[in-house]
Amino acid sequence: MTMLPTLATWQIILAIAVWFVAIWGRLLGAEPFVTWLYFFSWWPLVLFLDGVLGRLTGKSLLWERPRDFLRMLFFSVTAWLIFEVFNLWLLNWRYAGVEPRLWLRWPGYALAFATVLPGVLLAAQVLAALGVGAGLRGPQHRLGYWQPVFFLLGVACLVLPFLAPHYAFPLIWGSFFFLLDPLLDLMTGDSLTRRFLSGERQEALCLLLAGLACGVWWEMWNFPSASKWVYTLPVLNFGRIFEMPVLGYLGFLPFALECRVMYEFLVLMDRRLSGTPYRFIFYAGQAAFWLAMFWALDVRTVMSYQ
Repeated sequence: MTMLPTLATWQIILAIAVWFVAIWGRLLGAEPFVTWLYFFSWWPLVLFLDGVLGRLTGKSLLWERPRDFLRMLFFSVTAWLIFEVFNLWLLNWRYAGVEPRLWLRWPGYALAFATVLPGVLLAAQVLAALGVGAGLRGPQHRLGYWQPVFFLLGVACLVLPFLAPHYAFPLIWGSFFFLLDPLLDLMTGDSLTRRFLSGERQEALCLLLAGLACGVWWEMWNFPSASKWVYTLPVLNFGRIFEMPVLGYLGFLPFALECRVMYEFLVLMDRRLSGTPYRFIFYAGQAAFWLAMFWALDVRTVMSYQ
């Protein structure tokens, strides 16, 4: 696309402009910036990252692959709501000051959760395009039958938080990496673990750094918002930076790996079901899951409305 560099530049300028307006509006106590501050932080970030990627690589997910971009947004809602399922039991975080009108609240849930995967994965791609970890390689390893070991670890990371939620709750932030990465390897021959064992280090490093950077960005913009999440962890509540206890930031590292494998697994399922009637069921089932979870969030996870 010959106009991509120009479009990418305007994306970056627009994102920065929106951030300045949002900060100024929040300082003045003006709506919609007080209540909907999350949207004025994360949607411009997605636009900004795609623009930076366009400038660095000449490639844009938004302009060159809009269907893939929309699919990523859709899968992002599903992926995040899976974690919300476990939080219905754990209650590690809850939402306060939520929009009281359902016709605005539920679309707001979807629009907010749609930014998770694009934010993390585009940030990792930008870091790679900037050369972070370029040429970084490690020793090759041969580990036979690592897939069942990882899968069992994933099952343990899912089960233990239910059996001992007071202490095992952090395990949820590694569970889906251990569950899905071996399945990706068995189904496609490609996985983060397979690449790591072959000596590749850049993608894993960029994902970890992107997860931490996005975690700081999440918490920084959540803190001054009137509609926000608050943490209600059973332990490890000391040393808060913004709303998040300091050790909680470590959870963003494996979460970024989970984002990558969850997205790749959903894309793989989409491709396998392409051209079959089951593809409609695949998407309709996710939409039904969204509605059920939006109701569950209202009942269980939301602490207060405006």
